[in-house]
Amino acid sequence: MIKDRLCGEYLQEIERLKRSIVELEEQINELKMRLRLKVDEANSLAIENANLRHKLELMEKREKALLDLMKSLKVPLVIIDEELFEDVEIDLSLDSRE
Repeated sequence: MIKDRLCGEYLQEIERLKRSIVELEEQINELKMRLRLKVDEANSLAIENANLRHKLELMEKREKALLDLMKSLKVPLVIIDEELFEDVEIDLSLDSRE
């Protein structure tokens, strides 16, 4: 009883600190879980990116091989670089009157 009177405030503060520690531990666990999910997502995206780069390299090699084959067979070929190609708008209003 005397202990409760003399140390009551300190005991209450200790209990409050214990609850705060438990809350902080829960928040830490939640943040760890979120971090694991983000790391998994980043790893998945890195793997997908590597796969897409590999597929792109294969497609570029196939394209080059096909072009080389057509050149060696002397097939008439027109190659248009899409990056340099400009979209042209054509006015068809004159043709629609006919």
